[in-house]
Amino acid sequence: MRQYFKGYYFKCSEGDKTLALIPAFHVDGKEKSASLQIIMNNKVYVIPYSFIKFKNNRINIKIGHNYFSEKGIRLDGISKDCRIHGKLKFGKLQKIKYSIMGPFHYIPYMQCKHSVVSMQHSVAGKVTINDTAYFFKNGIGYIEGDSGKSFPKEYIWTQCHFTNGSVMLAVAEIPLLGLRFKGIIGVVMIGTKEYRIATYLGAKVVFAYNNEVMIKQGKYTLFAKLLRENKQKLNAPVNGKMIRVIHESVCCKAHYKLMYNNKSLLDVTSDNASFEYEFKN
Repeated sequence: MRQYFKGYYFKCSEGDKTLALIPAFHVDGKEKSASLQIIMNNKVYVIPYSFIKFKNNRINIKIGHNYFSEKGIRLDGISKDCRIHGKLKFGKLQKIKYSIMGPFHYIPYMQCKHSVVSMQHSVAGKVTINDTAYFFKNGIGYIEGDSGKSFPKEYIWTQCHFTNGSVMLAVAEIPLLGLRFKGIIGVVMIGTKEYRIATYLGAKVVFAYNNEVMIKQGKYTLFAKLLRENKQKLNAPVNGKMIRVIHESVCCKAHYKLMYNNKSLLDVTSDNASFEYEFKN
């Protein structure tokens, strides 16, 4: 039995509340298992499940009595410290032009592969977690996925919605064919205009330290900085087993800037960003 994991990240935000859900399955070479991680502004719950299967062509996930798809989510889960139930409906997904991995999408046996399902879509409905209710009337959603064997040893990941757009950026230490390099994938959506930042397009890391990162790609410069964190502990895979502890600020303050030569294309500070920083300073 091989070592493998696959999971999706569903983020839903409105006002000062953010809720993220991660359904995932994991195979550590001996055992199969699954989990649902529930990330709130100041709390994280994990509900364990038996092994589940994902359909490859589109999101169609059943984990216990919880269902996840590109059209929405239905939740009905319980553990010793968490009871979650509710229903969310998604609007039309804003997809990117092609795989965020570019040509790396076709390389087998990579440690971790990433996908971006939707940069932005509407969210409507209600979810209740214990005594806390999340109401979404004009909510905004984001969906991405990860699969492989382990999360990168060191990485930065961030995502944020802003007026008329959204941004995601990931910088990670990538082991490949005996080599190690900093891989970059990112998208800035402004309206319907997509700005792609990636290693396979020539992007390079200028710096990545003290919770901030700067990327150069030709005449483009992308900058992201975590200004005020609100991190929670999450589980992450190592050789298919969810034994690593990482930290995510699912709702925090961050600054983003995209420049083309000396022209500013984006300059925004948000109190509703998400940020993971697992690089050693």
